[in-house]
Amino acid sequence: MGIVRALTSNPRWVFLLDGCGALLTGALLIFVLVPLERHFGVPAEVLRPLAFAAGSFAVYSLGCFAGFSRVGPRYRPFLGAIALANSVYCATTWAILMAHWDRVTSLGVAYFAVESAIVALVVALELASVRRPHVAA
Repeated sequence: MGIVRALTSNPRWVFLLDGCGALLTGALLIFVLVPLERHFGVPAEVLRPLAFAAGSFAVYSLGCFAGFSRVGPRYRPFLGAIALANSVYCATTWAILMAHWDRVTSLGVAYFAVESAIVALVVALELASVRRPHVAA
């Protein structure tokens, strides 16, 4: 639990983790899932907006990371906002999967299950940082 404590005690690094994860998600969606659409079963026209959302989250989180010195102790609403956005992203992803369930393959379900689990862990980390009483700036 040392890394969790280290991250929650310095929320700037949580923004970096979130931003890098969102970049990875967007890249995987565009450069792996879209070209291999038939193997995952999720239509490309659905994957592209998800990739755009992930890219937007990356810009937001990396911007918060870069500008953290200006945000300082007022970081909580910013971190709470990305935690909410990540939660909505996961719920939206699963709603999309359910809407296309007849096409989604086992590989598609596995990919999004792993992605959702990772995002849920990041959300838990973000919320732990928001709730932490005393943090380094």
